[in-house]
Amino acid sequence: MTPDQILLFCRPGFEPDLAAELTDRLHAEFLAEGEGASVEPLMEEGLVRVSMDGEHPANDLHRRLRLDELVFARQSLLALPELSLSRDDRLSPIFEQLKACGWSFESIWQETPDTNEAKALSSLLKALERPLNSQLKKRGALRRKAGGRRLHLVWRDGDRVQLAMSFPGNRSEFPGGIRRLRFPHAAPSRSTLKLEEAWHEFVPRDEWDERLGEGMQAADLGAAPGGWTWQLVQRGMQVYAIDNGPMDKALMASGMVEHLREDGFVWEPPMRLDWLVCDIVDKPSRVITMMERWLLQRWCREAVFNLKLPMKKRWEEVSLCLSGLASRLQEAGVRAEIRCRHLYHDREEVTVHVRLD
Repeated sequence: MTPDQILLFCRPGFEPDLAAELTDRLHAEFLAEGEGASVEPLMEEGLVRVSMDGEHPANDLHRRLRLDELVFARQSLLALPELSLSRDDRLSPIFEQLKACGWSFESIWQETPDTNEAKALSSLLKALERPLNSQLKKRGALRRKAGGRRLHLVWRDGDRVQLAMSFPGNRSEFPGGIRRLRFPHAAPSRSTLKLEEAWHEFVPRDEWDERLGEGMQAADLGAAPGGWTWQLVQRGMQVYAIDNGPMDKALMASGMVEHLREDGFVWEPPMRLDWLVCDIVDKPSRVITMMERWLLQRWCREAVFNLKLPMKKRWEEVSLCLSGLASRLQEAGVRAEIRCRHLYHDREEVTVHVRLD
């Protein structure tokens, strides 16, 4: 049995956006001549399924479709056809399908969509865990050295499961693709988690001391009350906090923040900064124009900013903003690495990271 599907996770409610992104990218970049694929959003389940047409396997497409280059995807899995199960014997069809495909793997994750209904399956999954692991070890499928491959059992309900595989270097290392962070109670607002997650996503952990180091200079546009500024201060940075609103008193007492009651869209830094961060609530087109000005002038070395999205055609808006930014930087001879992700702590927005060469 050959896997002919790719199963991707996203935030529930954003299935059409991930489906639109995949459709655009598959036809523009990835499908070889003679190949075809259908994209199916599983509405309100946080899942999107890509099915290859005809007899084409999905292995090569899955390798080329990089998870870290997708905006709305949380996880990417190479998948077999979904199984319908009998409540009298849920495990036998799973074993039979695994035998037919010949997969071997080092670990097993049982997962559900990120919905309250699916989370109710936790007791069933726990009951199946021990016999599942035991039988797969006996059959030689679950073993110590299998190239880091991981088997995923994606349960949509108690009678339906889809078996899938993930591979090191092209997957999330978090169940469901969700990086859960603990809220620091000293921070002025929960928005602080957006910037922390962005750093985890875009800056390799072994580069934090170099790229997020003590003594750096940063600006936070739309800073009040200081959730993102707090993260910068925790890394030992001196911060220009630009906002007409009030800043958190404890944060200001750190002595590392200069609060300027000015308009973030027109303020200019007195020197080149290490970091620019921005979580201003405004139209994406207006925010991207402001970011272009900063980057074309090289007023910062790296930037993290959010784009607040419309309720409809979110992928189209993101694509337009990112392609426009990339084009204008290229035309000006400014070399930059641009990445964009819909993070777990984002809601109706995406987070963009730009690093200038």
